[in-house]
Amino acid sequence: MAEGDAELQDLYRDVLIDYYRDASHKGKLASPDFHSHGVNPMCGDEVEITMSRQGNTIGQIRHTGRGCVISQASTAMMAEALEGQNLGRAQDLIEAFRGMLLQNVPAAKLPEELSEAAALEGVRNFPMRVKCAMLAWNTLKLGLAANGNGADKTAEYQETER
Repeated sequence: MAEGDAELQDLYRDVLIDYYRDASHKGKLASPDFHSHGVNPMCGDEVEITMSRQGNTIGQIRHTGRGCVISQASTAMMAEALEGQNLGRAQDLIEAFRGMLLQNVPAAKLPEELSEAAALEGVRNFPMRVKCAMLAWNTLKLGLAANGNGADKTAEYQETER
C-alpha cells in the first residue's frame, strides 16, 4: 500500500468517526410529516428517521438508531446532505449514492452535496458492509415514496440477503 493510500484511508476513517459521533441531526422531530424505520437483521443495524416537509422541500431530518460506525456515519451524512433539498433533488442524491456503492460509480462523480459521503466509497469492496452504509438511504427512499401523497405515515424497511 502506498503512503498516500494509507493517509487517505486514515482521513476517511477519521471522517467516519466524526460523523458517527455527530449529534447535529440526532433525535426525533416532535411533529414529523413522516417517519420511517429500517432494520438490517443480519447485523442488527437499525435506523429511525423523522422528517418535516416545507412544500416540496425537506425541512428537517432527524435520526435515531444503533449499529456500526458505517451505518450510523452514513445516516448522519445522509441527513446533512438531504436536509433543505427539494424532494426531486433528494431522490437524485439518493440514487447517486446508491450508484457509488452498488454500481461502482466513482466517488469523484458524486454531486457536490455528497462530497463527504465519498468517504464510504471503499465500503463497496465489502458486500455485507454495503448494506450497513445503504440502510438509512434505503429507509428514507422508501419513506419518501410512501409519503409522497400525504403526511404522518410510517414506512418500514428491512434489508434482505440480496
